[in-house]
Amino acid sequence: MAVKKPSYNGHLTKNFGYQEMIKSSTADRLGISNDATREHVINLVNLCNFILQPIRDEFGVIRINSGYRSPALNKAVGGSKTSQHCNGQAADFESTRISNPNLAKWISENLIFDQLILEFYDGVDPNSGWVHCSYVLDGSNRGKVMTALRVNGKTQYKSGLLT
Repeated sequence: MAVKKPSYNGHLTKNFGYQEMIKSSTADRLGISNDATREHVINLVNLCNFILQPIRDEFGVIRINSGYRSPALNKAVGGSKTSQHCNGQAADFESTRISNPNLAKWISENLIFDQLILEFYDGVDPNSGWVHCSYVLDGSNRGKVMTALRVNGKTQYKSGLLT
């Protein structure tokens, strides 16, 4: 099954492009379309403007591990049924210039966001895990900060940044 070509191909901000925000090796491997709707592209533009671009401006290049996910892709990767990735409101990312815990701390102190999660940081390797951050356009950003841990093979969320 061929992957459907995206309807939008341009830049979302000066340093982030649409293709980067929908790229998924899982979607490519499984032939899953991961094209975003117009509403999702609008959300991606805002996510990039208010979260990702300020991080890029501060720390340089960041690697997007996961941006928009179509419902089929989200199911294939085992994402939450209520994942903000499916709305184009969230991204998982890392930097080579700052550790994941320090990046999450910087975001918590400098940006307006809906949800910030330091995911699967092991407490030892500063580059373990990744940072998840979301932004919602309607102004209802909660500023919720959590750490996701793997305990006995299951994901547990704890309030705050546990480093």
